[in-house]
Amino acid sequence: MDTYIPRKLESSIIRNLDNFPSIAILGPRQCGKSTLIREYLKQQSHVLYLDLQAPDDLNKLSEPTLFFEQHKDKLICLDEIQRKPELFSILRSVIDRNNRNGQFLILGSASRDLIKQSSETLAGRIIYEHLTPFIFSEINGNMKLPDYWNRGGFPRSLLALDSETSMLWRTNFVSTFLERDIPQLGFSIAPQSLRRLWLMLAHSHGQLINFSKIGESLGVSHTTVRSYVELLELTFMIRVLQPYNANLKKRLVKTTKVYIRDTGILHNLLQIRSYDDLLGHPMFGPSWEGLVIENIITTMNDWNAFFYRSSSGDEVDLILTRGMEMIGVECKASARPIPGKRFFTALTDLGLTRSFIIAPIDDEYQLKKDVWIMGIDQFFKRMSSL
Repeated sequence: MDTYIPRKLESSIIRNLDNFPSIAILGPRQCGKSTLIREYLKQQSHVLYLDLQAPDDLNKLSEPTLFFEQHKDKLICLDEIQRKPELFSILRSVIDRNNRNGQFLILGSASRDLIKQSSETLAGRIIYEHLTPFIFSEINGNMKLPDYWNRGGFPRSLLALDSETSMLWRTNFVSTFLERDIPQLGFSIAPQSLRRLWLMLAHSHGQLINFSKIGESLGVSHTTVRSYVELLELTFMIRVLQPYNANLKKRLVKTTKVYIRDTGILHNLLQIRSYDDLLGHPMFGPSWEGLVIENIITTMNDWNAFFYRSSSGDEVDLILTRGMEMIGVECKASARPIPGKRFFTALTDLGLTRSFIIAPIDDEYQLKKDVWIMGIDQFFKRMSSL
């Protein structure tokens, strides 16, 4: 495995640094935010980087107003901002006083809804960007799809020397997240309770989520389950996909579906240690579905994403809408993917003019009018031309 795969800072982030006083880059811990930004800052002058996990850097902010005044002509990067959320009220006055763009670059491992102070005190002064673990298009050419699929996109898991080292990293990541990161965000949740929920969600990956049933298994109320699920969602560990509510005569499912966002974390929770293990596991199909959906939603973030399912079982794994456009995506973990009758019934019900069946293949061909079968790379090439 390569020891490093370079990532490019999105042009939108660079552009926003020129047009806004502050920009926040949010994403899960260890997804590569710090590495990416440090590489970018090496090319810049008049910058200052502070890691709020490092005691020495944290001490520099014992008098933050004075510190920021001393370095008011620089772009100041504050990494792991969720460790010191009280800074946001100070940042507001500094930003207003200096009255220029490109003052602060903020990195955080929690969503803006968890870092409440940012939305409350920096409204109009900050813009948000998101960084995820590697998606396949970023690493294609450096490694094969089965390795990425098995290990997931977190850099240290993906680039580990062997599968055992990758699995060990993910085990430590899960433990650290539960035992250190959640308490540091101010939540007093027993790590074992949250771990049990996370494991249950892994077993329910790609399925409709029943909060009451999970609550009975955990011995807590459905409202408590909802709050735990929301916490995992806001810390970028799971994705909750909403149903598409079309104005149709059929009764539609209104329950949400849940996915573990990173397949490597999913496989770790389920103790799937290798790609060979995955091939024979009941989670093989749902795992592929989660990989495809996460890659598509991350890449096509200007589209709205849903799933479609009627009470009679007609369904499409992913519905993408943007304005008047609507695209259907079905995920099939097969070299010879053949969708069932219910998929085509759903296409007719929704009136979709374009649909794609994404499989772990390298070729591309048309199954029938307006329905194509292709690999995930071919799908993105097709979409980029629209």
